[in-house]
Amino acid sequence: MRQVIVDTETTGLDASQGHRIIEIGCVELINRRKTDRYYHQYINPQRAVDDGAFEVHGISNEDLADKPVFADIAQSFIDFIRDSEVIIHNAPFDEEFLNEELKRLGNEWGCIRDHCIITDTLVMAREKHPGQKNNLDALCQRYEVDNSQRDLHGALLDAQILLDVYLAMTGGQATLLLEEEQEDQAVIAAFDSAAGNRRQRSLKLIQPTAEELATHRQRLDVIQKESDGNCLWLRMESKE
Repeated sequence: MRQVIVDTETTGLDASQGHRIIEIGCVELINRRKTDRYYHQYINPQRAVDDGAFEVHGISNEDLADKPVFADIAQSFIDFIRDSEVIIHNAPFDEEFLNEELKRLGNEWGCIRDHCIITDTLVMAREKHPGQKNNLDALCQRYEVDNSQRDLHGALLDAQILLDVYLAMTGGQATLLLEEEQEDQAVIAAFDSAAGNRRQRSLKLIQPTAEELATHRQRLDVIQKESDGNCLWLRMESKE
């Protein structure tokens, strides 16, 4: 199962008013395990960043002046998320911005859901914790996820933090550790079985000589006499 945690930063709050995406961050999960693959891109929005947005993410117009426009990175982004479950916190916000960017490129690009499935962790959090704060910082505190580096918002940093929150909210690492322990035990058992088979194949059966059998019988008779007829070896022989 491939999942991609996605976050964006923008020039402002309203995509319908012409605000644009300026940063995309994506982190990959395979079978609920983080891989070393990620996608990160700053984007020239071809418009000014609002002062209020700058206060949130700290990305200035000067920072973006030499960055590629969305049209130049659209294919690489779509390729990264294609056919995966994309996990976003407050998905309608990012989804609207992504759809507006794709719309500018032409109808052949469709919308973001044409390329992936979207899961909204804000909806999940509200169902699990109704009536409580469920923004990313609140969830970090609730699930003891370290967000000490989050002085300002950043798409890649927030995607990495959301990854930890998502795993904690949907079962955490405990499930993974249990699965890994079970896998390890299965490997150990298989190894022990194979080693046991090898040992059995290497054993050589040596039959006792007539003299050894006679000595053994004499010893059993002594034990039988001294134990008042309670020699266990002889009892087992009689049962056979």
